[in-house]
Amino acid sequence: MKVSHTLHFLVTVVFFCVVLTIITPTSQSPTSHEISPAATANASVADYSPQHTYKTLHGELQQGDTFSTSLKRLALPDLVVQQILVNMRGCLDFRRLRPGDRFTVTVDENNNLYHCNYESGPLDIYTLKRDGLGFVAEKQAVPIECRTERISGVIDSSLFASFSRHQVDSTLIYAFADIFASRIDFNTETRKGDRFSVLFEKYYKAGKFIGYGRILVARYEQSNGTILEGFRYGDDHGIGGSFYSRSGEDLGSAFLRSPVPVGHVSSRFTLRRMHPILGVVRPHLGVDLAAPVGTPIMATADGKVEFVGRRGGFGKQITLKHSNGYRTQYGHLSRFKPGMRRGRLVKQKEIIGYVGSTGMSTGPHLDYRLSQNGIFMNPFSLKFKPKSRIAKADMPFFAEQIGDLAKLLDQSSEKSVLQVRQILVQPDQRIALL
Repeated sequence: MKVSHTLHFLVTVVFFCVVLTIITPTSQSPTSHEISPAATANASVADYSPQHTYKTLHGELQQGDTFSTSLKRLALPDLVVQQILVNMRGCLDFRRLRPGDRFTVTVDENNNLYHCNYESGPLDIYTLKRDGLGFVAEKQAVPIECRTERISGVIDSSLFASFSRHQVDSTLIYAFADIFASRIDFNTETRKGDRFSVLFEKYYKAGKFIGYGRILVARYEQSNGTILEGFRYGDDHGIGGSFYSRSGEDLGSAFLRSPVPVGHVSSRFTLRRMHPILGVVRPHLGVDLAAPVGTPIMATADGKVEFVGRRGGFGKQITLKHSNGYRTQYGHLSRFKPGMRRGRLVKQKEIIGYVGSTGMSTGPHLDYRLSQNGIFMNPFSLKFKPKSRIAKADMPFFAEQIGDLAKLLDQSSEKSVLQVRQILVQPDQRIALL
């Protein structure tokens, strides 16, 4: 009996010890346990509360940075860095991030993540915010203002100088010149007294200018009475579309008049020219277009790279082969566009290189030459057919559209801003900026 009572007493003691062990809280802090980062991607989410204090850290990607290294520069906990990277990966393409991109990270007093905002451009804003016990990342809709403006002027020295009086960026000037690139060479064919007019869009965000939108109408009136007009048609917020004359002809043609739209001719096509370095009379089978070092050079037509490298007095040169036996040559370049190589296909207006002064040259310029079946021709004397024209069935609608644009351009109002619209750019919407 004594054995039985003793055994019963021992069992009872063990039972109460187990119960006390279960209900007594451990004195060890949970943070002393190792927790794998993958298991905590959505942990430690800060619920917004007036009882918390928050701080917002500001960052900017530097040259050579990844998003991760830039985040760590803010001295954020590794857990917060991983939460941002893991949760934003499906929304933000880390391969397309650029130096100068800005972001903010908001945390509470315990360094728990509350919010992250990443801006890779005025229309590309991504946010990461709390959603219950996890996070949700998304691209934001962006409210902007679109102003339709008009400027006009008279040429007294050059197109560039006349445009610049209106305090516009060079991108608008080049875009205007590009519209007529197959019809007029602004290096050689501008005359004092010529007039220009342009109707275009400017985008603003929170009152700050963020870029030029579409050119809607461009007009150039030559002093000899010739009027060139281009009406934008068939696009969606600058994506696609082209410029057409009132008669429905595409202003584009097989070849541009010039690979450098705005500059000046320093030497013309001639069979007899005194060479500025050699001092002998010899043919100059191209045109020299003077422009600052680094000025972009466009391919004047679709084609294939036949030669890229150094070639005697031409210095760094590119030769393009085109259809119907045409070839174009671009000499004295300072450098080639990265990726230019023999056999590569290029499109008309694609940048292929940059103005320089390599080879036998007295200053920065482009030596541009055009030949057909081995015979060189003055590129400024040639005329090519339009690429396309508006279908006859579409002409009534086209005429109505360009009629409205022409009325806007010709308004008697002296105001430069003619229309103002508020736009909410949706996450899946693209708006092209010049």
